[in-house]
Amino acid sequence: MRAARFHQYGGAESLVIEQAPDPHPGPGEIRVRVAAASVNPIDWKLRAGALHQLIPLELPAIPGRDAAGVVDEIGDGVQGVSIGDRVFGLGGVTGATAELFILSAWAPTPATWKDEQAAGAGLASVTAMGGLNALGSLAGRTLLVEGAAGGVGSAAVEIAVAQGATVIGTASERNHEFLTSLGAVPTTYGPGLAQRLTALAPHGVDIALDTAASGSLDDLVAITGDPTRVATVADHAGGQRLGAHVVNAVNDSTLLSAAAELGGQGRYTPRIEQAYPLKRIADAHEHAERGRTRGKMVICI
Repeated sequence: MRAARFHQYGGAESLVIEQAPDPHPGPGEIRVRVAAASVNPIDWKLRAGALHQLIPLELPAIPGRDAAGVVDEIGDGVQGVSIGDRVFGLGGVTGATAELFILSAWAPTPATWKDEQAAGAGLASVTAMGGLNALGSLAGRTLLVEGAAGGVGSAAVEIAVAQGATVIGTASERNHEFLTSLGAVPTTYGPGLAQRLTALAPHGVDIALDTAASGSLDDLVAITGDPTRVATVADHAGGQRLGAHVVNAVNDSTLLSAAAELGGQGRYTPRIEQAYPLKRIADAHEHAERGRTRGKMVICI
């Protein structure tokens, strides 16, 4: 199969397109012929070697954790899915930017989603839902999403709105119109946030979700009044220090199915900033490393 690989840790220029061995699913897994894979922060951090002590890789490695495609091989013990089904989901921490990828968690792709949108939904939706679920019921509550324009943040906004929350989202001013289109009330991040929220939410902010790791957790705890009303999917050290909910992304088919159901109802549409062909994966990684993206970036295989 064709795949993007890196043979040593380094910059985006270390990525090469070449032939790699075909993977095969084990028990409880499926293989997809990949239509598109998404680009996540962990992808370029692994490639750069920033996580090599925490997550050592066997090189050469193929970046990518989530993808969408068509099922073409099924492992032992798997039920409820057939060859030819469109699905999206998650596999290991590497392997997605290739013609073939193994999924350990998946859900049917809604007919309302294009392949690129489905590719952008996997990691973003389970991360967003994990963070939101840690905060309890959302209906009738005011939620602040820090970093609301990014891949996880934009998913959290739409999913929370669908569950009945009033959502205020922080982002740079150029993304405020985008947040409004998702159903959020936009505001800027940084100094003075508490004062801005007083005008936007006169009855207060009930709960907060940090997706940005921008150093704002102390402020979020002060704004909500209780660290147990704050969840972070990005600043683990800060969350543990303060006693906030610290949430890790998990390969959970139940969460993926819930996201797909909202997608089928038209209540959650993964937002794609840009789609790159596989041969331009280095450009996609460079774009991701610059940050400040609006929604997700994906690689079309």
